[in-house]
Amino acid sequence: MFSKPRILLRLGDVLLRVGLSRSTIYRLISTGEFPSPVRLGPRSVAWRAEEVDEWVNRRPSAKRGS
Repeated sequence: MFSKPRILLRLGDVLLRVGLSRSTIYRLISTGEFPSPVRLGPRSVAWRAEEVDEWVNRRPSAKRGS
């Protein structure tokens, strides 16, 4: 049985995936509303793709007016 590969996203990829700004992402992290990044090095972080995707899927869908 194979385990699912762990994919890490850098900030630019996260911004494209969720459609929010850098400052909004970090504000949501500080309030516990967005997944925290994992530290890759002293000045480098990334996010687990599956956690970001789960966050996106939990967001309410925008409803279109008639």
